[in-house]
Amino acid sequence: MELLLWRHAEAEEGSDDLNRPLTERGQRQAKLMAEWIRKYAPKEMRILVSPAVRTQQTAAALELPFETLRRLGPDACVSELIAASEWPTAPGATLIIGHQPTLGRLAALLLAGAEAEWSVKKGALWWLSNRLRRGETQTVLRAMLPPDLLL
Repeated sequence: MELLLWRHAEAEEGSDDLNRPLTERGQRQAKLMAEWIRKYAPKEMRILVSPAVRTQQTAAALELPFETLRRLGPDACVSELIAASEWPTAPGATLIIGHQPTLGRLAALLLAGAEAEWSVKKGALWWLSNRLRRGETQTVLRAMLPPDLLL
């Protein structure tokens, strides 16, 4: 299975967390990362998105169909992301567009075996793969790309 974790791009500040839109810089970040994803990510990919405006706008930059899941919102926990993605048994690839700290905690769990406060930069993409080697399941970090490397 391929699991791509994309944190929403830079968003405006505000007290109404679910309704914060992307900044102009965030819109550029989302567009550049979306171009990279369309070029390099698996062509057949399930895309799961938080209902927050900033994640919806980030997802829209892909110009691909996506599914909005309330359980992937800013207060999601790691187990909800695992269940939604069906890690590690789902066929093909899944892209989750979500939030910190949950994306960082999920990356830590899958790569290091325990949840930890890993930081996923705004607009960054982490690409993980699951494989079987010598009878052991392994998680491999295929790519980690912050948006500033695409500017």
